Amino acid sequence: MPTYTAPGVYVEEIPSSSKSLSAAATAIAAFVGFTEKAPTDDPINDPDGVRPRLVTSWTQFEELYGGFAPDCLLPISVYGYFQNGGSVAYIVRIPNTAPAGEPSAVALPAMDQLANKKVLITSVEPDAALSVRIDPADDEADDAEDRSGPSPFNLSVVEGGAVVETFDNVTLAPGDRNVETVVNATSTKVKVKVAIDDLGALAEAQIMKVGTFALEKAAGLPVPVSPRKFTGSETTRTGINGLTIADEVTMVVVPDLATAARKADGTYDLGLWKSVQTALIAHCELQGNRMAILDAPPGMTVQQVKEWRAEQAMYDTQFAALYYPWIKVDNPAGTNGNSEILVPPSGHIAGVWARTDETRGVWKAPANDTIRGCLDVERPVTKNEQGLLNPIGVNCIRPFGARGIRIWGARTLSSDSDWRYINVRRLFNMIETTILDGTQYAVFEPNDQELWAGVTRTLTAFLNGLWRSGALFGTTADEAFYVKCDAETNPPESIDEGKLVVEVGVAPVKPAEFVIFRISQKKPEI
Repeated sequence: MPTYTAPGVYVEEIPSSSKSLSAAATAIAAFVGFTEKAPTDDPINDPDGVRPRLVTSWTQFEELYGGFAPDCLLPISVYGYFQNGGSVAYIVRIPNTAPAGEPSAVALPAMDQLANKKVLITSVEPDAALSVRIDPADDEADDAEDRSGPSPFNLSVVEGGAVVETFDNVTLAPGDRNVETVVNATSTKVKVKVAIDDLGALAEAQIMKVGTFALEKAAGLPVPVSPRKFTGSETTRTGINGLTIADEVTMVVVPDLATAARKADGTYDLGLWKSVQTALIAHCELQGNRMAILDAPPGMTVQQVKEWRAEQAMYDTQFAALYYPWIKVDNPAGTNGNSEILVPPSGHIAGVWARTDETRGVWKAPANDTIRGCLDVERPVTKNEQGLLNPIGVNCIRPFGARGIRIWGARTLSSDSDWRYINVRRLFNMIETTILDGTQYAVFEPNDQELWAGVTRTLTAFLNGLWRSGALFGTTADEAFYVKCDAETNPPESIDEGKLVVEVGVAPVKPAEFVIFRISQKKPEI
């Protein structure tokens, strides 16, 4: 309390004993797999581009990682995620190629396209990570040049974000300041070749385009990817475990597991498949705020999937959901002359999860909804066949004629009936994260009745809002949830240990998985 010594009017601010809670984000996906190229936005701390990057659109993904590419399922999955309603995603690149051992190169464009004269820049060292920057020459040097010839320019070589070589006032014209002559005489980083076409006379008016241009590395040689590379390391921020730093992630997808597990004969290494998915499940269980969206191996019949799930995979977790079969989408890469391509459904499913969260809420089961961009399924599943898969937690994707192709399952891989449904697990993830983040103000506050009442009001207001939104079951708030924080949950010995214990109970809504109408004949009364 302040000490007052002089007469006057004083104003004191008293902090409120209760706060408002805002629901945590629920629709942020993370994708782990292969990409066309590595991002070059952080050459100092992450030269290989393997650490998690945040993207909020397909355009941003293309800028960082390139577009569609053969043997890369991650770009197609990310595209399907944004197509189906996703808006925020983390990308973790797994290197799947070795350096080609060839020079990096770039052809610099010119402003005067009629002249069509190109400047080809190649690196001296193979697989070098370099850029070249073109700037206009300074005014004094420009005045000294022959105005009738091509405009002079400055060429700089950039490595690791810093300029390592600079060549001022060079031109495309023959002579002592010709860019090819000047650079090749002294540079230890790059070589220059000026390509002249049949329009040599027009080339005299050539003006180099200003800007920074990265030298592209030659296509790498494919190398096998082990489960350990997918698992990665929390310390180095790589692979699945590198997502530990992304606290807000709620869904994790590994679509390129299918690429890595595919053998030369077209079959799949199911041991590698299980190893990577087990590591993904372990990561989600350890973090406690996210779920894994798993793909069943392709090419399997219903009987084979049932046997694989029950006898080989044997997953039992509330933090993962499994989907079958694969889906057909338009072939964006145009490889092998095919207009359609089979892809794992996990990326598209993540988009549907995000769309459901946005339109209905995380408490709505992400099922009985169509998949945008899905042309067909790998193998149609009948009602009786799904009767074999649904009890063991395999969510089916089924065509329903005029109703489209729909997700027809909403189960986790847990044998515990409390956590049978995806929306229940994700609702609790959201509630727990919201409470964890929103009650930090209570740490080191006096542990007395005033704090107990404030925390109770804070949590009650938040849970009441969820109940009114339809997230909790019950005709009254008392039926839907309770918050208990009093002398019973906080006895003296607990207070002496510095603990504040709050009991929270909620009754989540569960999906109407089996809708049953009992119909009978009504006998007329005589």
